[in-house]
Amino acid sequence: MNMSFISNCYRLQALFLLLSTTSWCLSPYARKPNHPLKPTVQNVARDFSLAREKMVETQILARGIKDIRLLESLRRVPRHRFVPFKFWDLAYTDRPLPIGDDQTISQPYMVAYMTQQLELKGHEKVLEIGTGSGYQAAVLSELSNKVYSIEIICDLAQQASTMLNHLKYQVQVKCDDGYKGWPENGPFDAIMITAAAPKVPEPLLEQLKAGGRMIMPLGNNYQELILIEKKQHGTSSRRLIPVRFVPMTGEVRLTTD
Repeated sequence: MNMSFISNCYRLQALFLLLSTTSWCLSPYARKPNHPLKPTVQNVARDFSLAREKMVETQILARGIKDIRLLESLRRVPRHRFVPFKFWDLAYTDRPLPIGDDQTISQPYMVAYMTQQLELKGHEKVLEIGTGSGYQAAVLSELSNKVYSIEIICDLAQQASTMLNHLKYQVQVKCDDGYKGWPENGPFDAIMITAAAPKVPEPLLEQLKAGGRMIMPLGNNYQELILIEKKQHGTSSRRLIPVRFVPMTGEVRLTTD
């Protein structure tokens, strides 16, 4: 038999094996991913309690948050359920995370810091502007009597409302422009705005009770958290810390001088 013919056969066989191996490596079905693409009964039931405890100890308590009721609520609220499944392993780290529609869930410390400034005792009616994922609303509902939350992006409002209801949090969510507030359910003991506005929305000030508190990020390129306290006659405000939030959209942009 011709030796060159045998040699060519071996070459063809080797090439066939190489292509077969390469195609197996490139095939999406060749290997299972480390994490499934969608939640299953088994991974939804994963226990994140140790991760929450570490989050509270290292990120919250260690940085000066002292409200005992707030710390306990952060130990209970399952933050991972309010972010996309692919980010579950990052849910208790000290960072904001994307939740879709160019929006983010705030880092745990910022949630704790803003909530502590409201000094909630348990009897309050609270308005949140910017529902986002629903995590902040869940924390607020653990510390107050009733929470109303407004989200301008309807897909996010629906997702957050579904998850809050599923987890049995008493939060009423609607899709609307938060600049107008929710006058039919006011006045409110506390208001939290979780998106940066160029000015304090006047309709929200009007819906804040005398003696109530409102916290919000104020500014455009440079932002600061401000705490507003409403008195019987007028308001007082205090600048707290520099922050970086997504911008508040809607009518607040049209009414800026």
